[in-house]
Amino acid sequence: MITFILIRHCKAEGQEELAPLTNEGKKEAINLITYLNNLNCKITKIISSPYERATKTIEPYAKQTGLSIQIDNRLSERRLSNTSLVNWLELLRQTFDDIDLVIEGGESTREATERAIELIREEIELGKEQTTLLVTHGNLMSLILRYFDKNFGFNEWENLTNPDVYRIDIEDNGINITRLWDPTVFDNI
Repeated sequence: MITFILIRHCKAEGQEELAPLTNEGKKEAINLITYLNNLNCKITKIISSPYERATKTIEPYAKQTGLSIQIDNRLSERRLSNTSLVNWLELLRQTFDDIDLVIEGGESTREATERAIELIREEIELGKEQTTLLVTHGNLMSLILRYFDKNFGFNEWENLTNPDVYRIDIEDNGINITRLWDPTVFDNI
């Protein structure tokens, strides 16, 4: 069995590539150490988006476990447009229905999904039973989940939290997706 643990980054100060984690986000990143250590699996590899909010989310866990963080641009957030859009939320909703819709300077749902799934396929082709942690962003995470479960759509994207954690188990007889994250989890750590 090959397992992927998808993590949406902790709370950040913005959407820019260099946007840092908020103070709350920094605390969440520290708390993720305990949370990830309590999962019923041994994480063997970490691959992260190059965005600062993603790498800083997983950096404390990587330091604690001694795992290196492999940076991969294919986990970067999906670019909806290269301009600021007042109606971005409605346009994003449309991209879940029309996967080939491209907004000026942006990526279609199909393009963003294909780049992320290319990385996942490469990991699967390694053929090793392993658990790989993928650190990414909300929209790209939702597209990865949608690839494996067609019912995952705009409403599910809206319900994602920062951070959020999903598990994808891939076996010969099928794929199982589980949301591991409980937004009240830090109250219990």
